Order: sequence, then C-alpha cells, then structure tokens
Amino acid sequence: MIAKLAWRNIWFKPLNTLLSVLLLSSSVAIITLLILLQKQFEEQFSKNADNIDLVLGAQGSPLQLVLSSVYQVDAPTGNINYDSARVWMKHPFIQSAIPLAFGDNYLGYKIVGTTPEYLEKFNAKIEKGKMFRKEFEVVVGNAIAQKLNLKVGDKFNGTHGDAKEGEPHEEFQYVVTGIASRTGKVIDNLVLCTIESVWAMHGSNHEAHEGEEEHNEPKEITSVLLKFRSKMGIVTWPRIIAQNTKMQVASPAIEINRLFTLFGIGLKTLEYLAYGIMFISGISIFIALYNRLKERQYEFALLRLHGASRLQILSLVVIESLFLCAVGYFFGTIIGRIALRYLSNAASDDFKMEFNPNEIIWEKESYLFLITLFVGVIAALIPAIKAYRMNISKTLANG
Repeated sequence: MIAKLAWRNIWFKPLNTLLSVLLLSSSVAIITLLILLQKQFEEQFSKNADNIDLVLGAQGSPLQLVLSSVYQVDAPTGNINYDSARVWMKHPFIQSAIPLAFGDNYLGYKIVGTTPEYLEKFNAKIEKGKMFRKEFEVVVGNAIAQKLNLKVGDKFNGTHGDAKEGEPHEEFQYVVTGIASRTGKVIDNLVLCTIESVWAMHGSNHEAHEGEEEHNEPKEITSVLLKFRSKMGIVTWPRIIAQNTKMQVASPAIEINRLFTLFGIGLKTLEYLAYGIMFISGISIFIALYNRLKERQYEFALLRLHGASRLQILSLVVIESLFLCAVGYFFGTIIGRIALRYLSNAASDDFKMEFNPNEIIWEKESYLFLITLFVGVIAALIPAIKAYRMNISKTLANG
C-alpha cells in the first residue's frame, strides 16, 4: 500500500520527476559506460598481445611500434631489412617469430603480409576456403567479409598506404582464397597475404611477372612479433638490439601499461564528473521532496488519522526517493549501453576492436546501484524526518 502510494506520488509533478531522473540517469550512464569500457578495453588489449613478448622493428617510439604492429592502430615507425631481422628471428632464444609487412589497404582495411602462424597466434581458423599460399592470395578477416560481403573467389585491387583514398594498384589483383573465423581480435579487421605479395606489389620482386632476374634491392618488412623460450631474452634483448643494430625491440606489456596509466587519468576525470552530476541529482531530489512537503502536510495528517503510523509516513517519503533513484538507475544503465554500442561501431573501424554492450559486470554495477540508492536515502532524510515529526492537530487546524 505504501509503495503503491509512493509510486503515484512521484508522478504527481512529472516535470520535477523527469528532471531528477534525467540528472541521475546521466550520471549512471556515464559511470556504466566507463565501467564497461575500462574492463573490455583492457581485456581487448591483453588478449591481442597474448604470446607476444617483444616486437622487433625500426627505431622510433616504442609505443608507436607496439600500437602499429600488435593492435594495427598507428602508423609504423618504418621498415627494417628482412635479412637482418631474420638473423635475430633464428636466435636460439626465440620460440616463435612472426614477420609483418605493411603497405596497402582495401577500402580502409589494412593488408598485412605475414605467415600462417599469425592466424594461429589469434586462434583463428579458416572458416571457408583455404590458407593463402601464393602471391596475391589473401585470407580475409571475418568482420571484413561480413561488412563488405566478400566471398571466396572474389578479386579486388589494393590501395597504396593506409588511407582509403590512396592510389590504387591496378596492375595486380588480390584473390580471396579464405575467410577467417571470428575471434573478437584485431585479425577480424585485417586482410592477410604472404610477405612476397607485399614485395611484388611494391616492385621488390618482379621476376615472376617480367621474366627478369630478382632485383638486388634489399627486401624489407615492418616488424616481427617475438615469443621467447625464457624470460632471459625478454630482459636482455632491448639492450642487445639497441647496441648491435639499427633496430629496436619494444615490450607490449610495458608500453600498454603506460597507455593504461594515461587512459586511466581520463577515465577518472570522467568518473568524478559523473559522481558530481549524481550529487547534483541528489540535491534536485531533495529540493523536490522538501518543496512538496508543505503541499502534502494535510495529506499526511489525513493518513495519520486513518491509522498510518509516523514510521509509515517516514517510509513513504524515503520510498518515493528510492523509486526516483531506481528509475534513474534503470534508464542510466540502458543509456550507457546504447552509448557503448555506438562507440563499438566507431572503434571497430578506427581501432580494430569491438565492445560488448550486453555484458553485465555484477560486482561494480551492483555497487553503483547501492550508491544510487544511498543518494536517494540521503536526499530524503530531512524531508522524511520533518514528515515524521509533523503535528497532526496543528496541521488540520491550519488546513
């Protein structure tokens, strides 16, 4: 009975109610978005770097090297000589070495020259067709195949560079020989081919196409993903490579931890902003309840005459506030997930990663729900106490 009456009362003045719900929903939406984004962002970065201890590449920014080679979200630091890199790839410390060669894209999706081991690293299988073997045969990531409706046997021309609007290579065509299975990792948004395809496309090897001897021009790749047999190599190689070559090695773990530190500062700022909005929404609820208290004194007095206790009157005010907070929390979590869905669509194209708006992080979201209800209790405390202490005789006499 008390709960039913409280629900009707909060909609007695819908504009005031909507303002309070809107403020609270906004804060809950921001916090929900941050909770989901932070967890899934870290998970995405962690699982894409699985089985990669160091990245070997051209000198420059270590973070740039990691972002470009592991996550495919930045321009590479440059190219390295393949023969020089191969010496280190065959080192006894190395368990696996996966070379990568960049250069072209198809409709904005990067074409990466590599080996079949790159798919194995991401636990990707060939869902349809077969693995690339010859020059210009490609395996297409699952997300690209769906978005562009690519099928086994389709042919297309690559575009030079990373830009979608770059100069197309019209003299050669890639042919789709396979479609990779969906992994939820960066490989879903890549087109994979042999390294020889990249060299042939950029004129490093024309023997097969022009009948000439192979050029003496040194072959280059972009980077190598390294996994070591022991931690000794991970510790010693950064110094050894820097002292003995014109290359560098970068640790994904170290560089991404630095990125998370910077990323975390921005998230904390937004989180403080969201809690500030929640505080303002609590004030809004308090003002609404306090102002309506005078209007409802006669109503409370009549309820007391009909047998309602002081505690029930106090409960009525508190429950009204809790209903407002529950409604705000409900809509806030929905809005936060809608925002994450839009963000996921943008991240899929720009950062080669997707987020799941349907995930529920029970511990943190339950904690957020309790905080929201706590705001409701605090906002209702003073109006509820005044209603509890109300003098029935005086109120009815004045009424």
